[in-house]
Amino acid sequence: MANSAKHSGQGSSIVQRGKGLRKLSLWSFMLALILSFAAPVAVYYSGTIEQAQAAEQASNPRANFWRAVRAGEPGYTSESGPYTTNVLIQNGGQNWRSLRNGPVASISPWLLALVLLAIGLFHFVHGPQRIEGPLSGKKVARWSFSERVLHWYVATLFIVLAITGLSMFFGRAVLIPVIGIHANAAWADFSKILHNYLGPFFVVGVLLEVIAWMRFNFFTKHDLDWLKSLGGNLDSSKHPHAGRTNGGEKVWFWIIATIGLIGVCVTGLIMDFPNFGQSRETMQLSNILHSIFALIWIMVALGHIYLGVWGTPGALEGMTTGEVSEEWMQKHHDLWYDEMAKGGGSTSASKSKTSPRSSAG
Repeated sequence: MANSAKHSGQGSSIVQRGKGLRKLSLWSFMLALILSFAAPVAVYYSGTIEQAQAAEQASNPRANFWRAVRAGEPGYTSESGPYTTNVLIQNGGQNWRSLRNGPVASISPWLLALVLLAIGLFHFVHGPQRIEGPLSGKKVARWSFSERVLHWYVATLFIVLAITGLSMFFGRAVLIPVIGIHANAAWADFSKILHNYLGPFFVVGVLLEVIAWMRFNFFTKHDLDWLKSLGGNLDSSKHPHAGRTNGGEKVWFWIIATIGLIGVCVTGLIMDFPNFGQSRETMQLSNILHSIFALIWIMVALGHIYLGVWGTPGALEGMTTGEVSEEWMQKHHDLWYDEMAKGGGSTSASKSKTSPRSSAG
């Protein structure tokens, strides 16, 4: 009986081993079968993927054609000109349009609005810097006739170019809902002609301003004090010293010389005279930079106009008549007034014989 049980246990063990071997063989066979199919497929896709893509593109000739056009592949044309480059679609044009009509056009109106709001709040809190006490009636020279002519020449062109430029930039979004499509189209066409033809005359005026006033606009230690107190608006107890031009006027001058002359005028000339062989990419970049720099210039000019017309009573008189009151000069440009008084440069009918202190007024 014991031997029978022993033989029976060995038989069942052999049967189980046989089943295990059969399962292992089955899985080995399935793995070998999978590998036999996977290996050729992997080889096919790894070795012939380029041919497959070429075959796919060749199966749709029109799609292949427009892929090449979108990629900027050159074609052939009978036309001639500086921008006829045998390219039907130029990706840079879409990038330029997205940037100009996207971030630049959407952010700049808010910045202009914030500048106007800041000027309004400043006027509400501080008000204009008036001269305390009665005026003596004495006048001193502030700007010569040639300087005033140059200033108003540039200022007038600046206003015209700013209005026409903003009209072309925001016309579709702002003017069409107000005056309609046809009126905006006529105004845009007129603005474009006026802007393009007056631009070079404006550049000449800005260049002459930079040359004429460069020597008066190098910064000194007094200008830092002027800027820290914002021309006495933060500390009205004592007005900061200033020569012929103060710290704020010097900042405005260097904005004209850098952002204005280099940023706006140079890019404007590049677009105004395409016959010098500029590439289309150069024209697109110039347009974006011209718009950005011009908007910055306009925003700063709003502050300059406010101070010259409302914020500092008497400043506009100096640029229209060439003379300002003696008290105004003592308060706003005391160092230059002292130089004029010592050198006999006053043009007042009754010349002051004393050298005023900077704290006058």
